[in-house]
Amino acid sequence: MNPETLKNITTFVFDIDGVMTDGNVHVLESGEHYRTFYIRDGYALERAVQAGYRICVITGGKHEGVRKRLQNLKIHDVFMGSGGRSKLEIYKGWLADSGISEENILYMGDDLPDYEVISRPNLFATCPADACEEILGIANYVSPHNGGRGAVRDVIEQVMREKGEWMRF
Repeated sequence: MNPETLKNITTFVFDIDGVMTDGNVHVLESGEHYRTFYIRDGYALERAVQAGYRICVITGGKHEGVRKRLQNLKIHDVFMGSGGRSKLEIYKGWLADSGISEENILYMGDDLPDYEVISRPNLFATCPADACEEILGIANYVSPHNGGRGAVRDVIEQVMREKGEWMRF
């Protein structure tokens, strides 16, 4: 990643399935679904929040367990379930409300619903190593880690290290 680009990042926007999780959905006999989050990604998210970075999550899913995980990580900008809107519509609305410049945003997505956002020229587009071919082809940076296995930590840690913030406690 370009160090100058990293220095501009103040905000991270992430998808859930395939980015914060490995994309697997576990189904119990009761029909309840659950996902598995990688603890090191969670640690990096906590460090970013503590350092004052803004974190936003935009996901098509709407499982309460995911919402609780994000609340535990103190992530407040959470958009779950599209309500018929595209991720781009949700993103543009959040962007307008937040007043954040796209030059300050790192976005990580992994599949076609992320395509319209990732293809925007002014944000820094990233994806996990196991993203779909179309996303891999347009991302500015492809993490060497798969979704749910360190891709989130990779980008957060790189940004914070470049600014000398990673080792601050």
